[in-house]
Amino acid sequence: MRFDHQRRLAAEVLGCGVNRVRITTDPAEQENILDAITRELVRALIARNVITRRPVQGVSRGRARARAAQRAKGRRRGHGKRKGSSNARAPGKAAWVTTIRSLRAHLRDLKLHGRIDVRTYRRYYRQAKGGMFKSKAHLDQQLRNAGVMKEVAK
Repeated sequence: MRFDHQRRLAAEVLGCGVNRVRITTDPAEQENILDAITRELVRALIARNVITRRPVQGVSRGRARARAAQRAKGRRRGHGKRKGSSNARAPGKAAWVTTIRSLRAHLRDLKLHGRIDVRTYRRYYRQAKGGMFKSKAHLDQQLRNAGVMKEVAK
C-alpha cells in the first residue's frame, strides 16, 4: 500500500522531511493509516506511535578520535600530511610573543623584588626587545655574568 499523502502530512506535522517519517508495518493499523486524510487524524496516529519520526543520522566521530589519538603520539605528521609552510603551522611570531612575554614578566619580577635596579631593568628590557636573550635562563646567565643581579637571601 502507498501512504504518500499520509507521509507528506506527517512530515509537515512532525516538522521533518518525508524520508524521516516512519509508518508502522502492522497490518492491523493499515486501514487506520489509509483513513487518515486530515492533519488531525495524522496527529492522532502520531500520538499512538503508529507514525514516528526517525532520528537524524549523524556522522560518527570514532574514526576522527582514533586519528587524533595517533597524532597525539606523533604519528601522521610526516611530509605527506603537511599542507602549510612550517611558518604557517607554527608561526615564528607566536613563539616570539610567548618568549618576550615571559622575559618581560621575569624582568618585572626581578625589579619588584629588588634584585635589579631600574637602570638595569631598562637596559635589559631593551636588549630583550632586540632579541638578545633566547630564554629566561639565558637572561639570568647574562645578568649574573654582568654582576648586576643581587643573589636572593635564603
